[in-house]
Amino acid sequence: MAEDKRARRLRGLLDGVIRGGPSEEGIPQRVLAEIRLREASAERLIGWVQLAIVLFFATLYAIAPRAEGSSGFNFVPLALGAYFLFTVVRLALSYRVELPNWYLLVSIGVDMALLVGLIFSFHIQYGQHPTFYLKAPTLMYVFIFIALRALRFDPRFVLTTGLVAVAGWLALVAYAVLADMGGMRVTRNYVEYLTGNAILIGAELDKTMVILTVTLVLAVALYRGREVLYSAIRERSAAADLRRFFAPEAAASITGADTVLRAGEGHAREAAVLYVDVRGFTRTAAGLPPQVVMRVLGLYQERAVRAIEARGGRVDKFLGDGILATFGALVPSARFAADAVEAARAVVDGLDTDQPAFAAAGWPEAFRVGVALACGPVTVGVVGAADRLEFTVIGDAVNRAAKLEDANKVERSRALTDRASFELALGQGYAGPPGEHRPARAVAGLSGPLDLVVLA
Repeated sequence: MAEDKRARRLRGLLDGVIRGGPSEEGIPQRVLAEIRLREASAERLIGWVQLAIVLFFATLYAIAPRAEGSSGFNFVPLALGAYFLFTVVRLALSYRVELPNWYLLVSIGVDMALLVGLIFSFHIQYGQHPTFYLKAPTLMYVFIFIALRALRFDPRFVLTTGLVAVAGWLALVAYAVLADMGGMRVTRNYVEYLTGNAILIGAELDKTMVILTVTLVLAVALYRGREVLYSAIRERSAAADLRRFFAPEAAASITGADTVLRAGEGHAREAAVLYVDVRGFTRTAAGLPPQVVMRVLGLYQERAVRAIEARGGRVDKFLGDGILATFGALVPSARFAADAVEAARAVVDGLDTDQPAFAAAGWPEAFRVGVALACGPVTVGVVGAADRLEFTVIGDAVNRAAKLEDANKVERSRALTDRASFELALGQGYAGPPGEHRPARAVAGLSGPLDLVVLA
């Protein structure tokens, strides 16, 4: 049973290497699009590295004196010139289009053809038996071409490059074995192999095995690396989406946590809590088409959130047509109460100014909201069950702000707070209108009378 499991795992790994990585089933299209963009960027990098390599060798060839004993035809200038042109065209195309796989395979063939052709030309250039080129150190450059393909993080191209390199090298060995140019023979003597026109089959097999081993190890490593790449890009996309659902600080605390978050974890802060609620929204929305309701809701939330965040507030959650925001809860602030009072006024005034926009969006009456805020200690943390967590704020200030928002209807006000919160705002530098004080008012849901301040 264990052997069958290992065999299936090995087959899955080999299938993945040939396929180019782990299965893309279930991976969102936006993640796949991000991977394709990274692959296109990698191809441009490969092109630049290849261009640098050919320019480097062309420069060395130009400044180096002609090697002694090289009286035959020299293919090097032609090969380097042709490869330079191909590399420039390939690099230019990579900036204009996404290079198809067949073109990349052709590019691999051109790379190996250049290398094999240069090695083959040595016996012509120097007038030696083909066994002469088997000792050429130029073979080592095959590992550069294999390593270049690793930049794309696709094991298929590394595997293809290595196999093409092995095929090219075996073709060179076969030509040297079959050529009849001056008494070549197969030997087992290493000294004779190095100093004469003899072939040591074991040495050529060693070179072949080294190329194959490096290729396979790198291909498997890239397969595993591609799994990590898929996971990393998916998590990065999820983290980016998370920032759209949470305040940036809350999202950062979730994605950057050193340990797994659990329900019940949190910390205490002095903060202000702000509630915003639309007057008559349910009644009016019931008679409107859904698209109009969502358009008006989006317009309102965009305006209100802009006013809140401009004064340092962070939206904790959207409650249908309501908004719960905090000041100083996620990031400590010395002005949380003052900022909250300014934001409350700004939300009311801003929405009043935008009445024509709401009418144009299809809202049939004046768009009005109620706003309330309360200050005090809150707990910022994670609540919920093991598989369903929520990042939120809890505490007396949250409850008090909600009750004060309901009290707007009784007080016939549009923005309301309690006296203690307003005085805290004054102490923190609030310098706006003083508001209307209403002492000892009964607030449903709160025990005992409360001194209120009407902000609008």
